[in-house]
Amino acid sequence: MEAHMGIDPMHRTFITYSSRLKPSDVLYGIFYISLFLMAVYSLRPASGGVVRKSGLGSGLFNFGQSPVRLIEKDKIGVRFSDVAGCEEAKLEIIEFVNFLKNPTKYEALGAKIPRGAILKGPPGTGKTLLAKATAGEANVPFLSVSGSEFLEMFVGVGPKRVRDMFASARDKAPCILFIDEIDAIGGKRSGTSFGHQERENTLNQLLVEMDGFTTQENVVVLAATNRVDILDPALLRPGRFDRQIYVSLPDIKGRASIFKIHLKPIKLADDMQLVARKMAARTPGFSGADIASVCNEAALIAAREDAHSVNLIHFDKAIDRVIAGLEKKSHVLQPEEKKTVAYHEAGHAVVGWFLEHCNPLLKVSIIPRGKALGYAQYQPRDIYLRTKEQMLDEMCLALGGRASEEVFFGKVGSGAVDDLQRVTRSAYAQIVQLGFSSKVGLLSFDLPQQGDMVLSKPYSEHTAQIIDEEVRKLVQSAYERTLTILREKKQLVDKLALQLLDKEQLQKEDLIEVLGPRPFVEKSTYEELVGPGSLDEDVSLPPGLKDWNKEPDSKSKAS
Repeated sequence: MEAHMGIDPMHRTFITYSSRLKPSDVLYGIFYISLFLMAVYSLRPASGGVVRKSGLGSGLFNFGQSPVRLIEKDKIGVRFSDVAGCEEAKLEIIEFVNFLKNPTKYEALGAKIPRGAILKGPPGTGKTLLAKATAGEANVPFLSVSGSEFLEMFVGVGPKRVRDMFASARDKAPCILFIDEIDAIGGKRSGTSFGHQERENTLNQLLVEMDGFTTQENVVVLAATNRVDILDPALLRPGRFDRQIYVSLPDIKGRASIFKIHLKPIKLADDMQLVARKMAARTPGFSGADIASVCNEAALIAAREDAHSVNLIHFDKAIDRVIAGLEKKSHVLQPEEKKTVAYHEAGHAVVGWFLEHCNPLLKVSIIPRGKALGYAQYQPRDIYLRTKEQMLDEMCLALGGRASEEVFFGKVGSGAVDDLQRVTRSAYAQIVQLGFSSKVGLLSFDLPQQGDMVLSKPYSEHTAQIIDEEVRKLVQSAYERTLTILREKKQLVDKLALQLLDKEQLQKEDLIEVLGPRPFVEKSTYEELVGPGSLDEDVSLPPGLKDWNKEPDSKSKAS
């Protein structure tokens, strides 16, 4: 243009072109395009062109749908014969199966069909297994979901997932809807809005949906929790969850039944009933999950030793493994440490041997296991009521190791930490909860659990001071009693400790040889612990449930 106008080249305007596009802008563009392509890709139909509904699909924008998992009735392989050790809870559940198969039987009597039940109890007792067995026996679809899967970072996702879940259940009726760990969404409403609003909205939607469930829909809602005490009262009222079924830890008969189930696939060297009863007597306080772990560990130990079958020795090792942890034979202790551990364990053994209310001792070892440098195995009993004398004997047993160190070495080490913690918990329980102190009186306060935030105590500072004084007095009294026993039996402790240093592990026969027969009557066999009556679990049914697993005939259906 300037040349056309005849402008001198020396006076022309020079124009420089530059781009404002930065490399970072290019990267951002690629990123957003990738996001768009991923969104388009995620919205494509599933393989085979099948798009699942009501929370059973997938996709970027399906996070609001219910995460419920569907197990069709022909794919549920669990039956009530696979569940043992909880016959009372099983009987309650059988009624739900009978309702799903024969609803007219209840309706003819004017009974309202239960809408649901909460299975509560300690972990590993078989709550989820009972729910699966219910679906398997009822021959209906089984929908399962975890309580924690309802909550997300997006507002409104939880209530929508609840609506979708119940819509899925109605579509599949008759069916069983199982909500595991319902305490994740069913906790008590606090009335504050400090981050709990979404959970409370989800709970409100769950309450509304359960109110909207009619008994004619033939949908049974089962839920499981370990913390029924924190559930909202509105969730537990009749009309929502009509029943609360407690699934407790099995007693000795229940443990024998559970062992028989888990021993079926295992190649045993002895009779199955013999093994089941011996192991049931050895495992008080074990849950069904613990028993399954013991059976599996025994088979693994037998395979490790290249054995052709699993014998009782393998089961003993498996129990030690589950209770105390892995044996660490390669863990080398200094001679002084090993001697201290030997006298520590000998102190425990001798004190427990000569106190009436302590459990029978089966084995003592100075081979490290887990975090412990020594290990003593006792024959616990199923005790549901404890006396003051029993708890005092148990405190003395726990203090036996520390007292033995003081008697023989004149100094104490750090190996009694777990013992002292156990003694402290027991002493506070006796004074604060059980009313064993005349100064504190017949009062009972809740002790804080591990992990609980304690902002204030339910008693005054003066009462707290009295409690601390009484606890110290109780522990000191138990310690003085323990020292007296060990000083009287000093030669036996010394002899037992030397045997431990020589053999590292002593069985009950070795203990009897060193200490003599225990001066109290012991119950250690299955038959002695069960007592009079049947040796097997009572599995009888009431008359109305005799034919619970039979399909109704065509005449009854027509009527």
